[in-house]
Amino acid sequence: MRKIVQFVKECYAELRKVVWPGRDDVISSVKVVIVSTIIFAAVLGLVDVLLLLGVQAIF
Repeated sequence: MRKIVQFVKECYAELRKVVWPGRDDVISSVKVVIVSTIIFAAVLGLVDVLLLLGVQAIF
């Protein structure tokens, strides 16, 4: 039981050392993720359409 208590204390001590991001940092990161996801989806959609057209042209 002593090891569990020590583990919890160490975890708490480590979490106090963490520098949590501010609101502005989180918002800017979310914007980057959303824009990247939209761009990646558009590229994959374009590749899908081109492959579909290529397969339809062959068959």
